[in-house]
Amino acid sequence: MADLLSLADVEAARALLTGVVRTTPLEHSTHLGAWLKCENQQRAGSYKVRGAYTRIARLSEAERARGVVAASAGNHAQGVALAAGLLGAKSTVFMPQNAPLPKVAATKGYGASIEYAGTTVDDALRAARAFAEETGAVFIHPFDHPDVIAGQGTVGLEILDQCPDVGTIVTAVGGGGLISGVAVAAKAMKPDVRIVGVQATGAAAYPPSLAAGAPVTLTSLATIADGIAVMRPGDLTFAHVHDLVDDVVTVTDEDLSAALLLMLERHKMVVEPAGGAAVAALLAGKVDLEPPVVAILSGGNIDPMLLMRVIEHGLASAGRFLRLSVQTGDQPGELARLLTQIAEHRANIVDVLHSRHNPRLSFGQVEVQLSVETRGPDHSATLIGALRSSGYAITLLSGTP
Repeated sequence: MADLLSLADVEAARALLTGVVRTTPLEHSTHLGAWLKCENQQRAGSYKVRGAYTRIARLSEAERARGVVAASAGNHAQGVALAAGLLGAKSTVFMPQNAPLPKVAATKGYGASIEYAGTTVDDALRAARAFAEETGAVFIHPFDHPDVIAGQGTVGLEILDQCPDVGTIVTAVGGGGLISGVAVAAKAMKPDVRIVGVQATGAAAYPPSLAAGAPVTLTSLATIADGIAVMRPGDLTFAHVHDLVDDVVTVTDEDLSAALLLMLERHKMVVEPAGGAAVAALLAGKVDLEPPVVAILSGGNIDPMLLMRVIEHGLASAGRFLRLSVQTGDQPGELARLLTQIAEHRANIVDVLHSRHNPRLSFGQVEVQLSVETRGPDHSATLIGALRSSGYAITLLSGTP
């Protein structure tokens, strides 16, 4: 396997990044019983600027004059665009066609030229490599390069500074740059610390790769966590994960939704799905913990439209948001009676759709579809039970009673 980085490599990257990146806070979560390393508050919204700046700063003047090119679904794109601008280099970023619009806009705002290629990060990577060969621009890999890994590893140095007795560090894993760098730094400074990676179930390339002893390429990706949707580990990052990481676990999109909701409600923090993966693993009980525990919030760049859907999905998964179809008689006052009964149970009606034209309805019946907020599963079950006891035919469209 490839040679691993050393603590000296990461410390050199920290010296290079002094005055460029923020030392992000470490905040305690009573609910999780863990510390949160808030890289969602980093410049450009994620840890990615650390590796991007380290890589571009170490190019020669002649190389920077040729410009740089990168591929990303968003966070690496913003990190490269910001770093290139700070260092006076022109940047071009290839993004999947379905890249979140706010990430595209932010990348443009930092000065990068945007090109679209395919529907996955891997498609964009191929296009970016081809562009580098055609134009002479320097390709800045999102994770599989020593300088990138060293830069990301400065997160680990900060964690050890802020929590010297840390027992477990949990972080999201896509290609593996962050966890590789953190593991290099943390294991060198505290060999008994546990390093645990978290992947989305629909984009989990590391478990089969570790089982095979070499990087394995997935055939498909399906997750809301676009920031860690990578089809194949890097060769260099795989070597680091194989030798230094204690475990890699997976979480579902439902777990990720619940984590984002928790961060909003309990901690007043915005994180993207990938950024909340470590929290999702803690909530789902996927990690064997040696306290103190530090969970890295790796990014906060989320499309507001996705955030709205994630909140609704998280509320539904928690039994606090229901979509109901109610069949009732088509007589004056029936709708008011239904809504009054829901109000008497202190549930909040979000929207109502009243229809007579469903072919499944009998003559003289109407269908009322409602979105309802409740206080939790018990409250939801009580409400549905009361409506059925009153003679309403109830179909649960979404949510958990």
